[in-house]
Amino acid sequence: MNITILDGHALNPGDLDWSCLEQFGNLMVYPRSEPELVVERAADSEIIFTNKVIFNEAVFAQLPKLKYIGVFATGYNVVDVDAARRRQITVTNIPKYSTDSVVQLTFAHLLNLTFKLSEHTESVRNGDWSRCTDFCYWNGSLIELTGKTFGIVGYGTIGREVAKIAQVFGMKVVASGPRLHPGVKDGMVGFANFDDLLTVSDVVSLHCPLKDDNRGMIGAAQLAKMKPTAFLLNLSRGPLLDEAAVADALNSGRIAGAGLDVLSTEPPSPDNPLIGAKNCFITPHYAWGTLAARQRLLQIAVENLQAFLDGKPQNVV
Repeated sequence: MNITILDGHALNPGDLDWSCLEQFGNLMVYPRSEPELVVERAADSEIIFTNKVIFNEAVFAQLPKLKYIGVFATGYNVVDVDAARRRQITVTNIPKYSTDSVVQLTFAHLLNLTFKLSEHTESVRNGDWSRCTDFCYWNGSLIELTGKTFGIVGYGTIGREVAKIAQVFGMKVVASGPRLHPGVKDGMVGFANFDDLLTVSDVVSLHCPLKDDNRGMIGAAQLAKMKPTAFLLNLSRGPLLDEAAVADALNSGRIAGAGLDVLSTEPPSPDNPLIGAKNCFITPHYAWGTLAARQRLLQIAVENLQAFLDGKPQNVV
């Protein structure tokens, strides 16, 4: 059996061992694959693993041997699952492997915004503390989280874990989502409709999957409902934001700051309006990239393939 990994570098830049997949057949690993090389590289393989390489009807039509696609991610929008189903190609994803890491980066962004960590670290590096008359200083107001309201859009596995940590900080938590009924509570977490959540929250954090009906869900109209002191966090999917509207809101002071780990196009164009926007801190889609999370991802990928070969596929999308 031939197994091909088309874009293995992101998952394994050299600190993981592919031998766990070699046990299943002849394994070929490519660090990256340009679109024009996908069919050539995958032509003889029954098993394909991908992270961001796109598989659609046109690609499937040229891969008659293909039986299984393992997506090295939770999101699987790179695969046309309807086309795969028609061709009886099993597609699996990797759920819940990065929850702890994403939660950790969520609060790393929030703590950076509330204590201006980047600004003060740079200030000290530039000698401002050494030249300071007093033993301490701060540039602008520092914000305590206790008593503030944390709004979570998307109350799934990650959203629930974010809620737990927000409550540890003494924050009130509200959540919204398509299956949540306003006025109902999950413990101390109150459910609200989306517009009300935007209005009451000091922090709005997105943890929902990207769907056709929520692209650009944070645009000018939604930003106008938020407090001017509020922070926006997005560690979900870049297209959830109208990036030009968010940049305008940041630059005009309509909202106080943003912490983002995703953008609409990755890697982004240098002229993306959020790059360089006022008080906007962007990390390169690396919340999932801790060694522990990537080890879990690879282990689940192995388990998914074994289950498929045993005739009991799991995590099928």
